[in-house]
Amino acid sequence: MTSPAERYAQFRATQANPLLAEFAGLYDFRLDDFQVESCEALEAGHGVLVAAPTGSGKTLVGEFAVHLALATGRKCFYTTPIKALSNQKFHDLAERYGADRVGLLTGDNTINGEAPIVIMTTEVLRNMLYAGSRTLAGLGFVVMDEVHYLADRFRGAVWEEVIIHLPESVQVVSLSATVSNAEEFGDWLSEVRGDTVTVVSERRPVPLYQHVLVGRRLYDLFEGDPAAGGRVNGELERIARDEWRMRQVGRAGGGPGKRGKRGQSYGAHRHRSRNFTPNRVEVLDRLDAAGLLPAITFIFSRAGCQAAVEQCLASHLRLTTPAEEREIRAYVEEATASLPSADLEVLGYPDFVEGLARGVAAHHAGMLPTFKEVVEHLFSTGLVKAVFATETLALGINMPARSVVIEKLTKWNGETHAEVTAGEYTQLTGRAGRRGIDVEGHGVVLWQPGLDPKHVAGLASTRTYPLRSSFHPSYNMAVNLVHQVGRSTARQMLEQSFAQFQADRQVVGLARQVHKADEALDGYAEAAACSRGDFMEYAALRRRVKDLEQASSRKRRSAHADDVAASLARLRTGDVIAVPSGRWAGWAVVLDAGAAQDRSAPRPFVLTVDRHARRLGLVDFPTPVEATTRMRVPKSFNARNPQQRRDLASTLRLKTRDLDLPSGRRAKGAAVHDPQIDEVRRQLKDHPCHQCPDREDHARWAERWFRLERDTANQRRRIEQRTNTVARQFDRVCEVLDELGYLDGDTVTPDGQRLQRLYSELDLLAGECLRRGTWNALEPAELAAVLSGLTYESRSPEGDGPPRFPHGSAAIVGDEMSRIWAELEEVERSHRLSFLRRPDFGFAWTAWQWASGYDLDEVLESNDIAAGDFVRSVKQLLDVIEQVAAAATDKGLRSKARAAADLLRRGVVSYTSVSE
Repeated sequence: MTSPAERYAQFRATQANPLLAEFAGLYDFRLDDFQVESCEALEAGHGVLVAAPTGSGKTLVGEFAVHLALATGRKCFYTTPIKALSNQKFHDLAERYGADRVGLLTGDNTINGEAPIVIMTTEVLRNMLYAGSRTLAGLGFVVMDEVHYLADRFRGAVWEEVIIHLPESVQVVSLSATVSNAEEFGDWLSEVRGDTVTVVSERRPVPLYQHVLVGRRLYDLFEGDPAAGGRVNGELERIARDEWRMRQVGRAGGGPGKRGKRGQSYGAHRHRSRNFTPNRVEVLDRLDAAGLLPAITFIFSRAGCQAAVEQCLASHLRLTTPAEEREIRAYVEEATASLPSADLEVLGYPDFVEGLARGVAAHHAGMLPTFKEVVEHLFSTGLVKAVFATETLALGINMPARSVVIEKLTKWNGETHAEVTAGEYTQLTGRAGRRGIDVEGHGVVLWQPGLDPKHVAGLASTRTYPLRSSFHPSYNMAVNLVHQVGRSTARQMLEQSFAQFQADRQVVGLARQVHKADEALDGYAEAAACSRGDFMEYAALRRRVKDLEQASSRKRRSAHADDVAASLARLRTGDVIAVPSGRWAGWAVVLDAGAAQDRSAPRPFVLTVDRHARRLGLVDFPTPVEATTRMRVPKSFNARNPQQRRDLASTLRLKTRDLDLPSGRRAKGAAVHDPQIDEVRRQLKDHPCHQCPDREDHARWAERWFRLERDTANQRRRIEQRTNTVARQFDRVCEVLDELGYLDGDTVTPDGQRLQRLYSELDLLAGECLRRGTWNALEPAELAAVLSGLTYESRSPEGDGPPRFPHGSAAIVGDEMSRIWAELEEVERSHRLSFLRRPDFGFAWTAWQWASGYDLDEVLESNDIAAGDFVRSVKQLLDVIEQVAAAATDKGLRSKARAAADLLRRGVVSYTSVSE
C-alpha cells in the first residue's frame, strides 16, 4: 500500500507529465528511474540519448515517442539497423496500436507507408531525406534504435547522415548500448540537433552472475559480490595452476606412454585436461539440472552451430515435454506452410523440425530467414530451451535467455583468431536474464586449456567500450548534398559530423599539450639566456655543426658500404677469402656467391676452416674483401652433410696453412675537410657566447629547448592534419566528381542526377556503367549476374576462386566493369581517395541460375552456398537492380532491370521477403 507522500508524488507527476502517466498505465510494472527521466525529457520537448545495458528496457523510451506522436497528431519514424529488427518492432507496435496506424518500410516491403507510425531501416530514412519525400511531412519524432551502429565500418555513416539532415523540428530519440563516451556523443547531438538530454544507466534490471564450467562443476567466477568488485575465485585459480603444471609435465614427459616427474603418464594428463572441457550435451545437461535453461550458447562458427544440434540429436537429448513437442510441431508446420515441400527437403527441414521438437536449434546468418524467425519465436516463448548461435544474434533482435554460454574467448575475424573484447563479451552476456521472468541471469564460460580466470574476470568487469565514428563522405552523398544545399553549405554540414567532432576534441587535447609546451619552451629559453650574447643563436650553430658532421659521416659510411658490397658481388664459388673479425673470423671458402636481392648487398654462403657453413653479410666485412686464392668445390657438395663439410674444411686448411691472415683492424677513413663544416666552426668560435664560463650549463637548457621544439612541431602537424579532415575529404570527393563530369561546381549534371539514385557501396562504378551503356545489351538474367558484382563480397579473404559467368555477353561485360573500376581507382588515387573496391563476381553464376529458373536444390548444391546467404545475397542484389531501374535513362535497360527483379523474386526469396 502506498503512503500519502508517495500518492502525492504520483499526483504531482501526473500533473507535470500527463502523457507519461497515461503511457505508464499501459504497463503492469513500475518504470525504472532512467526510463522516467528519459520520457519526462521527451514530453518536455527535448531530444534524448539513452545509453543502457542490453535488456534494460531502453526501447520503452522509443515506444513513448510513438505514444507522444499519436497523442499529439504527429508522425514517428522508428528506425533500426537491420530488417529483422524492423520486422520484429513492426509486429510489436501493430499489435499494440493497431495495424491501421503502423507501417513498415525496409526496401523489400512497403506496408502502410503513410501511417503515423512507420518502422524502417535507417538507410530507407536516409534515402527519403535525400529525395525530399512527402512522407516526411508532419514528422515529429525519430527513434534511432541501436544507434551505436554508427561505429560500423560499412554502414555507420548512414546514422550520422540522418542525424545531421533531419529537420530541426524533429525530436530524435537515440537508443544505445552502454558506451564509455556517452556524454561525448550526447554533447555532439546537442551541437547538431539542439537541446539533447543524455541519460546513462549502467544498472541491469536483472543481476548477472558470472561462472566458469569446469567438467560438470559450475564455479562462480568471483568470490563475494561481483558488483562490488569481488576477487577472482581462488578455486579457479588453483585449477588453472594445476592445469598449467600438467601441461609442463606432459612436455617434460615427451609424449604418450612416457612418465612425468610425479609418475603420471602424459596420456593421463591429457585425459584429465580433456575432462576439464565439457562437451555440448554435457553443458546442457548441467544447465538443465541447475535450472539455468533456456540458454544461448555462442559458437563463433556456423558449422559449429549446426554440429552442436547434430550432436544433441545423436545423443537423444530431449528438453521438451510431449505437450511442448506437439505445440512446436504445429507452429513450425503453420509458419512454413507457404514454402514448397521440395524446397523444404533441400533446406534440411526434417532435422530442423526434429531439433526444435527436442528443444534445441541453431541460429546463424546461413539459415533461411523463415527458419531463423521460427527459432526466435519458439525460443522467446520458452518452447525451445537451447539455441547455438553465432555472435550476430547478439546484435539487435530481442531474444533474451536465462543463461548465456560462451564456448571460447577467441573467434575468427576474417583474418586471424582474435580475442573476444570486453565490449563483445558484454554484448554477448547481456542476453542473460529475462526481465519480468528471471530473478537473475547467468553468464557461463566453458573451461578451455590455458584459460586464465583473471582474464575472464577482466572481460566481465569491463562493461563499457568507446563509440568511434566511421563516417566518411561518399560519392552519392556528395551529389545529393550539392543538389540540396550547394557545395559550400554541404561542406559546413559535414563539419558537423561526429567524426569531425571527435577529431576536434582530440585536437583540443593536442592544442592543450602544445600550449603547455610553448610555456616550457619560454622557460628553457630564459634558463639558457647568456649575458654575452644570443645563446640560442650560438646553440643553433652547435647543432648545425653536429648535423653536418653526422651527415658527412653517414655519407662516408654509405660510400664505404658500397665499396664492400661491390667487393662481395665480385666473389665466385671456390674463392678463398679471409673473414677479418667476428665469430667466423679466419679463412673461408665461398660455396655460393649469394646474388644481391632488391637493394641489399650480396650474402655469400661460406664454409670456414672450423667446418661452419654460414651466410655472411656487410656486418662481417669492415673493409672490402678480395679472394686470396681459389680451390675446387665439388658440384655434389652438400653443406648439410657433416662428412662432406669435414673433408672440404680439411682441404681448405691445407690450402691456407702457408698464408698469413690480413689484420682484422677496421680501416679508418682519412679525415675529410668539409668547407661548410669549417665555416660553421669558425662562426661558432667567433660567437661572443663561445667564451662564456657558463657555456655548457646554458647549452644543456638550449638542448632541452631544441628537443621539445621538435616534438611540439610534430604535435602542430598532427593538429593541422586533423582539423577539417571530413571537409577536406569531401573536397576530394567533389574534385573526383568534377573531373568525371558528375558535378560542375554547384551544379549536379544529368550524370550526377543518375548517381543521386545509386546508394550501393560501388555507387560511382554503377554511375559510370550507366553513363557508358555498359549493361544496355544484356538480357535480364545476364543483367542480374553482372550487377551482383556491385553487392557481393566473398566471405573468404582469398575470394571464391575465378568467377563463373553464363555463356554470352555477361563475361565480356564483367571484364569491362573491372576495367572501369581500374580507371576509377586511378582517378581516386590521384585525389588521395580509396573508396571503391573491385567488383566481386563470385555470385554471378548463382544469380544467373536463379534468374533463369533453376530449382533451389541445384542452385545451392552446385554453388556450395547456405540458404540464408543465398537469400540475403539475392535481396542485396534486388536493392541494386531497383536502383538501376530507377536511375536508368535507357528505356530498354529500365525494363530489363525490372524484368530481372521479377525473375529473382520467386520461391524462397519471395516467401522470406517480410523477414530479412
